[in-house]
Formats: sequence, C-alpha cells, structure tokens
Amino acid sequence: MQKKPVWKRNLQVSTVSVFLAGIAFSEVTPFLSLYIDTLGKFSHQQLSFWSGIVFSAVYVVAALVSPIWGKLADKKGRKPMILRASLGMAVVFTCMGLAQNVWQLLFLRGMQGVFAGFISNSNALIAAETPKNKAGKALGIMSSATTGGQLLGPFAGGALSQAFSYRVTFFITGTLLFICFVLSVFFIHEDDFVPVKNGQRGNFKETVKEFKSGQLIIGLLLTTLIIQAANNSINPIVSLYVRSLMHNSGQVVFASGVIAALPGIATVAAASYFGGLGDRIGTHKIILAGLIGSIILFFLTAFVRNTAELGICRFLIGFTDACLFPQVQTMLTKHSPKQLTSRVFSWNQSAMYVGNIFGPLLGSTVSAHFGYSAVFLITSGIVVINLLLYRTNILKNIA
Repeated sequence: MQKKPVWKRNLQVSTVSVFLAGIAFSEVTPFLSLYIDTLGKFSHQQLSFWSGIVFSAVYVVAALVSPIWGKLADKKGRKPMILRASLGMAVVFTCMGLAQNVWQLLFLRGMQGVFAGFISNSNALIAAETPKNKAGKALGIMSSATTGGQLLGPFAGGALSQAFSYRVTFFITGTLLFICFVLSVFFIHEDDFVPVKNGQRGNFKETVKEFKSGQLIIGLLLTTLIIQAANNSINPIVSLYVRSLMHNSGQVVFASGVIAALPGIATVAAASYFGGLGDRIGTHKIILAGLIGSIILFFLTAFVRNTAELGICRFLIGFTDACLFPQVQTMLTKHSPKQLTSRVFSWNQSAMYVGNIFGPLLGSTVSAHFGYSAVFLITSGIVVINLLLYRTNILKNIA
C-alpha cells in the first residue's frame, strides 16, 4: 500500500486543528461583554467602553507582534510557531476564566494577541509544504475549516455558557486549544523547511527586493487590509439593520444570528472550489471576480426592504468572500520564495488585524451620522478603491 504524502497528512490534521481553533476563538464572542459586566459595577457607557477596548486589544497587539513571529518562523520553522501559539493561547484562555477584574481580562486579551498566529502559521506550513499547483485548493480547504469553526463557535459558546457558566466555557476553550497543540506535536511534520540565516533576514525594504515583484506583494497586503476593513465595517450594525427592517418586532436576535451566519456558510461551501478553479485558470482572476461581486452586492444591500432580501445579499457575499482572502493567501504563496513564506504570511496577518481594527470603527461612525444604509454604500465605495488598487498593483504585475 502506497504511503500517503506528508503534505496530505499535514493538510488533514491541520484542517481539523484550524476547525477546532476557529471554534475556540469565536465561542467567547457572544458573552464577552456579559462576562465583563460580571467583573465590576459598570454604567452603560462604561460597559460599552470596556467591551470595545477588551475586544480590540487582541488585534492591536497581534498586529504589532506578527512580523516578529514571522521572522522567527523563517529561522526556526512554522511548526514551532504553531506549538507556541496553541499552547500559549490554551493557557491564556484558561486564565481568562479565572479573571477577577476587567484589568486582568484586558491584560489576558493582550496576551492572546501576543500568542496569536496559530491559524496563519498553519496556513503558512501548508502553503510551504504543498506542491504549488495544489496550493489553491489546499488553502481553500483550510479556509473552509477555519470559517466552519468560526460559524459553529458562537452557537457552541452560547450553549455552553448557558448550560454551565462563562468561566467554565473559557476552560473548555483552553482545552480545545490544548487539543490543537497535541495534534500538532504528534501529527504535523515539517520536512521541507530551509531556515533563513541571520545575515539573510533584512528589514522590510530589503526583504521586498527578494521578490520577483515587490509591488505585487505590497499590493496583495493592501488588498487584504481593505478586504478585512470592508467586511468588518458591516459587523457592528448588522443586528441593528435587521431590527430596523423588522420594525423593532419579532425574533430580532434569532434573525440577526441567522443572517450573520449566512456569509460564512457560503464561504465554507465555495472556498475549496474557487481555490481549485484558481489553480486552473489563474488565482488573480478569482480575486478580480470577488471584488466586482462585492461592489455590486454591498451596493444592493443598502436598498433591501426586508430581512429575506438582506439574507440573500449576505449569503451571496459569502461567495465573494471565498474568492478573496483565501485566494490572496494563495497568490502570496505562488509569488513568494519558499523560505520567506512565513514572513509574508505574518505581514498578511498584520494587514488583516489592521483591517479588523479600522473596519468596525468606520461602520459605527458612518451609521451614527448617516444611517445604516450608508454603511453599505460607503463599503461598496471602499471595494471600488480596492479594485482600482488591485488593477494597478497586481494585475499589471502578473507575469
């Protein structure tokens, strides 16, 4: 019997791991603000303030440290970074369940950002170990697993916190991440790693010169940032938009949950297919189609008249999402020297975190001054800008 290639075994184990990690990272989201409320006596304004700060702390810290971990991954390997992230966050999430005040929780959320990078390093390892002509489909499978976990997480977190308590749910989350650590220790193998020596690791400008097209790489990083900002600009107002469409009556929370989940369902269903299609016809074409589709759908969403129309638009947005972030990762893989894969993925992770920070701020600000529909119109305009930048920085540099 022919032995299965190492890269296929890595893909299978990593798919399970990022699925569990996706659950772990998202299952505390539904009750994080409620947990903060149990850690002190807060006014409505104070609770909103602390919720925003505690939520954002992860992304701010992670954006700062990701390039550092990327350099270390180039020197020591992606597997050590996977083990660092999974074990570190297993400990941090467990400690969150022991927090006695909001300052301790804020510190631990910051530490979560320090140990971030499990999914990005798993993607980097798969990208580096997988044959180039299979990378698109492999990363599409990884993206589907991550998104599937992120979809299931809020439901699992809500059910667990209701059945047990907020603190016990943090302990369960820590356990899930420890399982990821154990799986990675015993079943992930990095056979094709060539360390980058100290003298070979220059600064950002020097590193960019090592690529065939530095403008293409920088353009892809900018594309990621704007994709994340556009997608996350919607998050703060989706449930409020649903409530307005339902005229403050009916099962608003349930409808909001369903509509919030629809894009992820479509992404899970389509990411692997679009990854494989990109391997055949060109990943840059898939991204182009995703950007054009996003522009149209965000624009149409501003004019929906009921939750059914909103649900259809959000479900279709999931297909455009499947054409974007995982395919950007694929293009970065195909246009980067193998020894710099981790560095590039860490840059991409930082760009994603920056988008995660600014997107919700944009959405909240626009909705406060111009209404919910304006958020979708502004977001459509942002994607138009992304399309123009993509045409200049990427399409003109495709060999």
